[in-house]
Order: sequence, then structure tokens, then C-alpha cells
Amino acid sequence: MRTSSTHGTRWILASLVVALAGCSSGAAGTNVDQDAKATLELWTRTTPGGPGEQGTQRLVAAFEKATGYKVKVTAIFDDFETKLQQRAAQKDLPDIVMNDVTQLGTMQSQGLLREIDLGKLASGKDLADRALASGKGVDGKQYGVPYSAQASALLIRRDWREKLGLKAPKSWAELAVMAKAFTEKDPDGNGQNDTYGLAAPLSTKRGYASWYFSNFLWAAGGDFVTDAGGGKFKPAMSSAESAAAVQWFRDLGCKDKVIQPGAVTMDTPPTNETFEAGRAGMYVVGPYLMPRFDKSLGKDKYEVVPMPKGAKNADVLAEGGAIYLMAGSPNNAGQDAFASFATSAEGQKVGMEGDVAYIVQLPVNKTVDIGQVRPDPRWKTFAEIYQTSGHYAPSLPNWTPVRQTAAETVNALVADCGLDLKGELQKLDTKLAAILAEQGVAAS
Repeated sequence: MRTSSTHGTRWILASLVVALAGCSSGAAGTNVDQDAKATLELWTRTTPGGPGEQGTQRLVAAFEKATGYKVKVTAIFDDFETKLQQRAAQKDLPDIVMNDVTQLGTMQSQGLLREIDLGKLASGKDLADRALASGKGVDGKQYGVPYSAQASALLIRRDWREKLGLKAPKSWAELAVMAKAFTEKDPDGNGQNDTYGLAAPLSTKRGYASWYFSNFLWAAGGDFVTDAGGGKFKPAMSSAESAAAVQWFRDLGCKDKVIQPGAVTMDTPPTNETFEAGRAGMYVVGPYLMPRFDKSLGKDKYEVVPMPKGAKNADVLAEGGAIYLMAGSPNNAGQDAFASFATSAEGQKVGMEGDVAYIVQLPVNKTVDIGQVRPDPRWKTFAEIYQTSGHYAPSLPNWTPVRQTAAETVNALVADCGLDLKGELQKLDTKLAAILAEQGVAAS
């Protein structure tokens, strides 16, 4: 999950960037002299020198060997979006950006991306429809090629569950029963009242509260905003389905008191520590934390199961990384070749290699059997969840302010159990309507 600056600042910059990018490249960079031998500049949003950069370098080396194209990799984590804006102002964008799928709307609305012709990608026919849909803009055109996917599952302390004689929950009611048992029945056997049922990052920082809550909202049939057709949206947090999901989740903290203390001030790092330190028995999260928990907690201590069915379905948050082909590149052929290789069976397998330095969580290429690459059955569980229940956030021009504004309300309702839920959700919808209007995608 990524976020950036406030939507007001972003949209002030947008007008400038659209003009600059458009002047340098045209709609798809067609007025730039092409040179198929030009080195491709690739930016990846990851920590310099870290596992993400190592995995990217390994993929690039395989690409260069297979195709003959040359690529220069730059890893940036801090101020990534600001630095990209600076390069746009200089009319010198990198050729390729690897970033979250949720950044598509922002970059596309600023004129930084060229439309992708899937017919020019040899791997295009093999890509999962669910993944491809996440790479489409609000206008229905393809602007991103997802290369990695992930979806949330429920991690449970297996040893706690077995000690208390419980089965993995299949419904929200059973999840609540397990959460209460983990909180009240001393599952770690230390004689102390120091365990809780559910670890949850509910801070407003970077919109974590709504990011995490989406795993419950969508399963209940609710939504932050709903598609009204024609590229228009309307707010939906005060709908009956959304309100019921908020009420149920709020009760976990306010009535049952099964969420870890201080959750409303926690983002993911301290929440991860809560789970691995044995202070909470369940955690809804993606596959990327398994290597960490295997080492810190022990592979035998916890299990990975699908989220229990909500009021409507078992939809959970789907996310991932996408390849963006930037406008104004002098090497469109090289851009297409990289996108094709990274999403090919060979590229996907290279991206999945390693215990830590891998950049592909779940493959987006339908011909890749994750069980053949990663025999650990937990990975197959995550893959099946993604295929059947993965739910991406919509490709608004800018998703960040929706997530952030919703997070502030979810956080407030859990932090202050006396707030009027219906009234707060109605206020939230008013704010969401203003955000959609500002972005030009509000339904009339």
C-alpha cells in the first residue's frame, strides 16, 4: 500500500505536469525520435540496496540476456512521487516505472503514461483477467501491466487454536468466537491476561485503517465508492451494507475488546510485532510477511486460511505491482519488450525466485503453476484466494484521498465508541462526494 501527498496539492501539480508531459511526448510518445538501442531507464519504488532492488536487478539481467536490450535500474523509496514530478517538469521521465497498481490513476491523470497495446505483448494473452482489469484507467484503457499480485488471508496461531479445541472460522460469527477465546482463555498458557484475538493496524497514517478494514467491508457487500457507469462513481459508506460492516468491526474493539490495545495508533510495523510476539492470535495480511513470521514466530506456530465468508462473500483486498510505460520514451519497442518479458512465464518465475529477494508475490501469468515454483502449500492458498476473492480498489484518478478520508472515519469510530456511527458515515459520504467531484468522476 502506498500513499502520497494530500489531494489538493496533487491536483495543483497535475495541471502543470499534464502540460509538460504532453508537450514532450504527445499522447503516447509518438513524436519522439525512436532508438531501439537506447538504454531503458527503470525506476522501482523500493528501498535502495534491499531485497526489492536485488530482485529487480535479477529480472533485468534475465531480460537483457534474453532480448539484448539494456536497462539501468534506479531504486527509490523516499519521496518517489516527488522525484517523479521533478523529472516530469524536466521533460525527462524514466522509460519504465514499477510501482503499486493504486498509483495508476494518479499518473495517468497527470499525462505521465502511454497507453499499452496488449497485442504487442507476447504474454498478453496469458495474463489473468483480474490482474489486467487492475491496470485499466477510469476511461477503460490499459495503462499498466501488473507483474505481481497479492491478496489477504487470515493468519491464525495454530497452537492457540488447537489448545482451545477450535476449528478455523468459516463465518464472521465463528471468527468473533475465536477472537474472544484468544482474548479470554489464556491460549499461551502463561497465566496472564495478555493476549488478544485480532491484530489490526488502524492508524490514520497513510490510510491504514481503511486499507485494513477493506477486507471486511467488501466481504459484507459494502464499498467506499461504487461504480455508477460511464467512468463515474458515487459514495457508498453510508449504505446499509457498509454501515453493517463498520458496526460489526467496531464491536470487535468497543464491545468484545478483542483487538490489540493501541490499534488506533498503529500502522503495520508495530502490528506485525504484535502478532509475532504472541500478543494477538489472528492477523489479516498478504503473503509477503510469511518469510518474516516463519523466522521470528516459527512456521509450525501459525497457519494460513481463507478469510471467513462475510454477509455477502469472502472478498478481500487485492493489491500488487504494475509496470508503467512512461510517455516520451525514445524506445517504445524496448518498453513493450520489458513488459512482455516480465509477465511471461520465464519472467514471472525469475521474479519469484529466492526466499527474500523476490518481486513477484503471486504470478499474474495463467500458465505459471505456483506450486511448481513454490511447493509450500501456503502459497497455493494465497493464490486460490486471489483468484476467487481478490478485490482491487477502483482506478480513480487519485485513490489516495478516498482511502485517507475513509481511514480517518474508521479510526475515529473505533477510537471513540460513543460517536454516532450513522452520522459519521453520512459525513464521510459527503466528503467522498466532494473528492469525486474534484476529480471529475462524480455521478450526477
